[in-house]
Amino acid sequence: MGNFSLAKGRIRVLIITALVFLLAFGMRLVQIQAVQAATYQARANNEMFLTRSLPAPRGEITDINGVAFARSVAATSIVVDQTLITDPQRVAEFVAPIIGIPTADVAKSITGTHRWSMVYRNGKPETWKLLSDAMNTYNLQLSKKNISNRIVGFFPERSYIREYPSGPLLASLIGFVNDAGIGATGLEESQNSTITGVDGKYSYANGYAAEIPGSQSEIVPAKTGASIRLSINRDIQWVASKAISDAVKSSGAVSGTVIVMDPKTGQIIAHATAPTFDPNNRKGVSLTLMRNPSVQDVYEPGSTGKVMTMAAAIEEKVVTPDTVFTVPYQLKRSAKIFRDHQKHATERLTVSGILAESSNTGSIQIGEKLDNQKLYDYLKKFGVGVNTGSGLPGESQGILAPVSQWSGTSAPTIAFGQGYSVTAMQATSIFATIANNGIRVTPSVIAGTSDSSGHFTPAPARASERVVSAETAQKMRIMMESVVSANGTAPAAAIPGYRVAGKTGTAMRYNSACNCYSGYTASFIGFAPADKPRYVISVTIQDPKGLHWGGALGGPVFKQVMSFALKSEHVSPTGTKVVPVALNEAELKARIKKAAVNP
Repeated sequence: MGNFSLAKGRIRVLIITALVFLLAFGMRLVQIQAVQAATYQARANNEMFLTRSLPAPRGEITDINGVAFARSVAATSIVVDQTLITDPQRVAEFVAPIIGIPTADVAKSITGTHRWSMVYRNGKPETWKLLSDAMNTYNLQLSKKNISNRIVGFFPERSYIREYPSGPLLASLIGFVNDAGIGATGLEESQNSTITGVDGKYSYANGYAAEIPGSQSEIVPAKTGASIRLSINRDIQWVASKAISDAVKSSGAVSGTVIVMDPKTGQIIAHATAPTFDPNNRKGVSLTLMRNPSVQDVYEPGSTGKVMTMAAAIEEKVVTPDTVFTVPYQLKRSAKIFRDHQKHATERLTVSGILAESSNTGSIQIGEKLDNQKLYDYLKKFGVGVNTGSGLPGESQGILAPVSQWSGTSAPTIAFGQGYSVTAMQATSIFATIANNGIRVTPSVIAGTSDSSGHFTPAPARASERVVSAETAQKMRIMMESVVSANGTAPAAAIPGYRVAGKTGTAMRYNSACNCYSGYTASFIGFAPADKPRYVISVTIQDPKGLHWGGALGGPVFKQVMSFALKSEHVSPTGTKVVPVALNEAELKARIKKAAVNP
């Protein structure tokens, strides 16, 4: 009986002990699963899961029709944890031929004590797969042989590379990104904050010092940068690029530019430079070639600048298109003798004739109808010495000295387009002002932007300013048609069926290397249809060898590009007749006499 009671007591103790244990276990289980679940989950995640940055692609840069000039393409970088590499030389000899990098370079990148080291930047995703598969196969073979010398420590990192599908077509304008994926030149630089996306974050399971395939989980999604739609028309751009490239090569010139602008909106339709470069392959490309000459390089415009002198004089009503001047071959002002580009007998030319023949001595006399400050003010209003506001990086405002610094020869020189400097963009804008009834519109290459959802926002309307009256602009357009006539300096710019107006320029080229004038700048700037301008096109060719006249070199390029632009955009001839202008006193008298007979 006593033994039974003792056994019963022991059983009771065991039951109580078991109940206490179960209660404690239950409480611990509740603590783990409910109270401290988040803490333990976080600890498990820290031990089993790692996080990495999820790169965001940059937005595209496209033409007006959505054709990509710049886009981001998925890539994979290969990095390594150097502390996990036990035999750098052996590993390097294994890895190098797979990823196509010299063994010595791989060995250098994987040797050390850094937990992160770049081995192969921005490669094709297939490259990582080749390496990953090769390591898995190699390590499996070692496991079967009970050899522990596994190759571990390599990781993929998602990234993007910038691709330029059109190559050199628009390189000076688009620019490129550097190795860090940041805009370095061109629009890639100036619009970097707009194009750049916002990186996200993802987690992945970490096993055997490698990212376990299929374990990735997006934590914060990456946000693609905004895309920029340019006003550039790729087809017109292609024609302009080929035309200026051919002209630069055939003339032995240093460089050349073509700009096509819509004078009403200020939008740039084409922007071609030669020579150019391929942003996909910049190895060996000079910094000079990476510049955008249309806004960064300045030059003295020469005779294309005469349109401002004459427009100012007409606007101030000190001359009319029919005002007659005695125009000698040479003219002395202060201590300097100024000459026309070709020797001729003294002529009696109208203002229209002075423009058509591009007379320097005649332009000087027209300029003298204005005081120096007035001439300076008009050049400023046309945009000389003022940033155009195009937003393109590195834009120069040109050179125009204040009147207080003018010498006795400054005003005569400025009157025919030398003694100050402009960019090709400024020169184009000057003619666009005449084409747009005297209103200057700020040029721009951006039509609008699209966010990551594809919502398009048009760019704000460009700023505008009246420079001369619509009446003065109309008179100038009629006068400028005579430049393209058989009696003008640019018959090569004429387009059958269309009314064309423009002005040639052949200016001495300032050489900063010798602080002297050396060579020429040849140019032609015009618009069509002359009575209802749709496009303004400027052609500028720097330092051509041999033939250097603006009409002979720039005229044919203008004709080729303008002809294509008008036809491709279905711009029909206006059908109106050219308004005849008297180029000299004899023609003027004959016209007056005819009008008297046939009122």
